[in-house]
Amino acid sequence: MASQSPDPEKPAEAADDPIEKPADPADPADGSPAGDAVSADAEVDAGEEVDASSDADTPEAIDWQARCEAEAARADEQAALALRLHADMENLRKRSARDVENAHKFALEKFANELLPVRDSLEMGLEAAQQDDADLQRIQEGTDLTLKMLVSAMDKFQLVAVDPTGEAFDPERHQAMTLQESAEHAPNTVLAVMQKGYTLNDRLLRPALVMVSKAADSGA
Repeated sequence: MASQSPDPEKPAEAADDPIEKPADPADPADGSPAGDAVSADAEVDAGEEVDASSDADTPEAIDWQARCEAEAARADEQAALALRLHADMENLRKRSARDVENAHKFALEKFANELLPVRDSLEMGLEAAQQDDADLQRIQEGTDLTLKMLVSAMDKFQLVAVDPTGEAFDPERHQAMTLQESAEHAPNTVLAVMQKGYTLNDRLLRPALVMVSKAADSGA
């Protein structure tokens, strides 16, 4: 049995059909569902921008912007104030340091002024003593006057001599150099001052070097 020959018209139509391309989701003109979604999103964004621009003109938005500008101005003012305060504190610190430095340098200025006449008097007394016809009596009077000037200057600055002759020995203000038996004085009595001490504003500057009594040896 012979086979049936195919229809000559149908095979020709299948060969001429073009190959169908896959749909491009990024191409809105494609007409595919993905293209339709992108177009919809773009329309939504545009709508939101329109809504945002319209919201910026509302009274609430204008009031909020005004408040923000006021707060920014206030922050700038506070920053400027902080800078001025910092500068003032820095200047105060420098002035205080300068005052302390000057106080250390010139603390003795007044006392030095009091000592200048004493030095002048001493130099004049020395010059007079070197003369061939030096008068011992006048030199002694000049020396006494100079000593009074020195004591006066020291008293002005609370620089007081410690001369404890006849007083009880005080280890806080006296330094015992030797002990001397004495039947006429109670033990620990200052018999003599070998060198005066001094206090400055009631604070001991130098102790007095003294001779102190002790009880007489009864077995002698």
